[in-house]
Amino acid sequence: MRRRKEPKWLQAAKARGGASVQADFLSRALARAGVLPPSEAERAIRDGRVTVNGRVATVVVAPLEDSDVVAVDGEPVDVRPTTRVLAFHKPKGLVVDGRDPEGVGTVFERLHALLPPTLRGFGWLAVGRLDRDTTGLLFFTNDERFVAHATDPASKLPKRYVATVSGRISDAKLKVLREGIALDDFTTRPAGAERRGERQVALTLTEGKFHQVKRMLGAVGLATLELHREAVGDYVVDVALDTLRALTDAEVEGLLGYHPRHLG
Repeated sequence: MRRRKEPKWLQAAKARGGASVQADFLSRALARAGVLPPSEAERAIRDGRVTVNGRVATVVVAPLEDSDVVAVDGEPVDVRPTTRVLAFHKPKGLVVDGRDPEGVGTVFERLHALLPPTLRGFGWLAVGRLDRDTTGLLFFTNDERFVAHATDPASKLPKRYVATVSGRISDAKLKVLREGIALDDFTTRPAGAERRGERQVALTLTEGKFHQVKRMLGAVGLATLELHREAVGDYVVDVALDTLRALTDAEVEGLLGYHPRHLG
């Protein structure tokens, strides 16, 4: 498995002694607050367009304090953002990655094409992954802690998938899925498993291993033909295919169990 590259903000924090790995740095703060997207923020700093407390800042990873006053092109900007969450209804074909060697397209390319001008300055993170051929709910956020909340198995935030399968969906198979299955490398947690007609199974998981839904269904003799994620927590995808919308703070807290916060 390819090792994920350590983000610049964490590298910078560790270089400062590791005492404040949650601390922000300049270019990241600009992107999190929606002032400038990451690459533009870095370029603006290197070009001398950004000041901190009236002094030109040229170091991309310069640390920021809560009291610092930041300006871009002479105009003060607010770099104390709050949690933002977008719900995207992913179509087939797009890969959840920053690049696509096959040239079909990434969710980030589609995201930037759909964003209204007011949201284009943010540095967006995909919350978890969906396979290229899987459709359904995918969140984007500017808050790393929301990513952890939504993806860490310890939070036990349920995700509901609907699989179209080949094979007979019996009560015995559903019972095995509900009780947990010993796969090659781990044993699954007990899951919600319900029949939806003759060819569909709805699985609700509180963990997310690689290809877990397909592997669980395969273990009971059901081959996955199509897969769709319809819900996370109590939020059921409510936007049309290949569209997105911003969630309200009330939705993030009430449906996803996460209290929106000021980032910093």
